[in-house]
Amino acid sequence: MKDQLIRILTRDGTLRGLAAVTTGLVEECRRRQDADPTATLALGRLTTGAALMGGLLKGEQRLNLTIEGNGPIQRLSAETDARGQVRATIKNPYPAVPLRDGRLDVVGAVGKAGFLHVTKDLGLREPYRGTVQLVSSEIGEDLAYYLTTSEQVPSAVSLGVYIETDGRVGAAGGFILQALPPGDEGRIALLEERLRALPPVSSLLREGQGPAAILERLLADIPFDVKDSIDLAFRCTCNRRQILRLLAGLGAEELASLAQQQEEVRVTCEFCKEVHTLTPTEIRAIR
Repeated sequence: MKDQLIRILTRDGTLRGLAAVTTGLVEECRRRQDADPTATLALGRLTTGAALMGGLLKGEQRLNLTIEGNGPIQRLSAETDARGQVRATIKNPYPAVPLRDGRLDVVGAVGKAGFLHVTKDLGLREPYRGTVQLVSSEIGEDLAYYLTTSEQVPSAVSLGVYIETDGRVGAAGGFILQALPPGDEGRIALLEERLRALPPVSSLLREGQGPAAILERLLADIPFDVKDSIDLAFRCTCNRRQILRLLAGLGAEELASLAQQQEEVRVTCEFCKEVHTLTPTEIRAIR
């Protein structure tokens, strides 16, 4: 299955859903960040969450999700736009956290205390910024808590990443299901029951079930329409102009020190890990 996001709306307008396959996208992030399996699991969940929430954007709008926790990962971040172009980074890709009950310990790697920061560039004068405390550090539950409390839209979020024995990403994806006004309490109770009984998203993807099939399983006997679909892909927005602006923001003393060096200055993008090289002459021109 290719990486893709679909958006659906029930015919009575009371439920909105987004579901995605992100296997290739998450594997590309793992490769660029050279992350170990536990870090890949955490980064893959956040990357998938960002891709899903990107399905709620329009035009040139952008979204950033950042988690800062007290675990060894320290910080992880994912960005996306309305066109399904996603990138992600992680502060410590080797958290070296032992297994917990025989499973990769995302909570231990992220930390049990911390914050989820959400930044949206909606094309206004100032970006929207929201912050909530982590409620579980499982990432999916934290995103659901943010959507439900900060954006006032009751939401269920499920994110799944399957790691192969060689560390590669074998399957990744997820879904967001949101209740829209006026809502139906009986239907919400039914969906909560189905969510509890649903196998992990990564297991469903490995069985060959795509985004539409997963939502059909959840919304059995609830008619809905697929409104549109978006192809997802890794894409970094770093460029030479951005690097020059970044260096221009350094202090005068630091720029002077760089300008005096005879060697080239290398700046590595934290998202794509591409190296941008600047000559001493360019540094002096910035100064």
